[in-house]
Amino acid sequence: MKILVSADMEGATGVTWPADVLPGTPQWERCRSLFTSDVNAAALGFYDGGADEVLVNEAHWSMRNLLLERLDDRVQMLTGRHKSLSMVEGIQHGDVDAIAFVGYHTGAGAEGVLAHTYLANSITGVWLNGVRASEGLLNAHVAAEYGVPVILVTGDDLTCKDAELYAPGARKVAVKDHVSRYAAVCRTPTRTAADIRAAAKDATALAVRHTPVIGGSFTVELEFDAAHLAAAATVVPGVAACGERRVAYTSGTMYEGIRTFKAVTTIVSSAVEEQYG
Repeated sequence: MKILVSADMEGATGVTWPADVLPGTPQWERCRSLFTSDVNAAALGFYDGGADEVLVNEAHWSMRNLLLERLDDRVQMLTGRHKSLSMVEGIQHGDVDAIAFVGYHTGAGAEGVLAHTYLANSITGVWLNGVRASEGLLNAHVAAEYGVPVILVTGDDLTCKDAELYAPGARKVAVKDHVSRYAAVCRTPTRTAADIRAAAKDATALAVRHTPVIGGSFTVELEFDAAHLAAAATVVPGVAACGERRVAYTSGTMYEGIRTFKAVTTIVSSAVEEQYG
């Protein structure tokens, strides 16, 4: 049994504001330990449940945040940027039985601690086939194309609620309760590590590959906080304006859909100017 852990940081224990997750800040340095604790707890739980392999894919910002030296010796970690499938890199090789979303958060425009979708700001909403989409929902659709179930989701309480839309059978662990985008009632790392480990152990029973969901039509719509960002996004082939600050594109697979999404966000981030956005 091989489990892939997609590890994001905004939904980690104790994380509540931008400095906690921005590489290079003193707060980020402190929160790296909390983030690593959550990920390690998930890995330990999967091993407790009978997993043979756990591969952790770093999915936050520079994708160089976790402290490798504090992970269980059995864990392997994929770290660094410019990966074909970004947050779910590694799922495409046919040897992953299940995936866990650790440290996840809600999507752009929604309530939730540090809520966003790919870009920290600039994107005010994302919809997949008309449904507001978090990173979790987008990534779950990619996983489904490879027959890989989402078996564990951790983050704030609203992230766990969001996960009911795309992984209703997955085990969920709320490590904090949302108060505002930059405030939460947090549990201690000792408590969250125990909760995550127990849930991961239980979740291994769900690590059964499904029949891949192949084909379909996936329309992704993005809304930005400025019209020039929408215009910049249309540089990507297949992406067209559908409103003053909106663009949309349609893909035949979510593999193509998530890669186009990555291209759009890369182009848009380069068009953001300091102060005015």
